[in-house]
Amino acid sequence: MNIFLILHNIRSLHNVGAIFRTAEGLGVKKIYLTGYTPEPYDIFGKLRKDFQKTALGAEKYADWAQIKNIHTLIKRLKEEKIQIIALEQSKKSIDLKKLKPKKSFALILGNEVRGIPKSILKKCDKIVEIPMRGKKESLNVSVAAGIAVYELVRNLRN
Repeated sequence: MNIFLILHNIRSLHNVGAIFRTAEGLGVKKIYLTGYTPEPYDIFGKLRKDFQKTALGAEKYADWAQIKNIHTLIKRLKEEKIQIIALEQSKKSIDLKKLKPKKSFALILGNEVRGIPKSILKKCDKIVEIPMRGKKESLNVSVAAGIAVYELVRNLRN
């Protein structure tokens, strides 16, 4: 089982750090930072404080890379037979619980406000969403990442 995360245009270092911590704990193989998603380290190679607060050392164990162009990354992953799954509310999305992913998949998480652009959604093999039961229509991206990875791994094993 190979799980990859693609963090596309996520603004908050707090969210990126929390996702690193969750991803490391759930066995994600690699995290890709695309678009303007910030890196854990500044230009001087020092760990950013906002990242450090939530990652709590996960950057030492999590494999990650910054790749600016998500379209190039998606093409490469598809050539490697990795299923591309977007976590987004869309007319084409299905309930997260209903998807049994392939053994190797990459989950794309998008911007905290705007989500994942349609040009990227068109390149995905599947689009999933977390059903919301309350008045709020969405969750924080780091919380959604944890729920989605956990559920997809569970679906894979069942």
